[in-house]
Amino acid sequence: MWKSTPAGGPERVVALADGVFAIAITLLVLDFSVPRGLDSAAYRAELRDLAPNLGAYVLSLLVLGLFWRDHRRIFGFVERVDGQVITLSLAGLGVAALVPFPTKLISEYGREPVSVAVYAAAVAALGASHLALLAVLANRPWLRGDAAPEEGFLLYGADIAASVVVFALSVPLALVIGPAAMWSWLVLVPVKALLGRWAMRARRRAVTRPARD
Repeated sequence: MWKSTPAGGPERVVALADGVFAIAITLLVLDFSVPRGLDSAAYRAELRDLAPNLGAYVLSLLVLGLFWRDHRRIFGFVERVDGQVITLSLAGLGVAALVPFPTKLISEYGREPVSVAVYAAAVAALGASHLALLAVLANRPWLRGDAAPEEGFLLYGADIAASVVVFALSVPLALVIGPAAMWSWLVLVPVKALLGRWAMRARRRAVTRPARD
């Protein structure tokens, strides 16, 4: 187990994360442009050419938004940080800042299997950093006091792990079957819904248990 030496509160890490995610989301739209002086036909053609960029933007906005939410929630449990929490946070933020690059790959070269694989690997790495951070906090109560997810660390970790597993498995899948591997990401919709129901039940039990006691 790594040596844990508390190094202050989490405020600076949270502020840094907010800035990194905001900049990464902003970078997603920098390639959106339409040349001046186009006639109607050329104008419509330019808009059609922007469709893949828009689809990739929406996908990455959803990805970054959900991981930003998870990061905020994870740090809601943190009272003090140590070197490992800071390191894992920086690793995750480094991947988050990288997301605009694979987003551009799938918008401009979405038919290339490598583009899909790189994008999936980036998302899986981002999720893995959050999962590792959550595992460290679960095993170091001195960093979080009495704070913990209402549904428990195990169930909350399973929600993050689902994203990691699905995107990680789609990396080799993309190299075998090509861009069609992106459809495998839709598996997360029913899986997240099911885990969400379990989490809701766990939260209800956590609320009603003290009342019964």
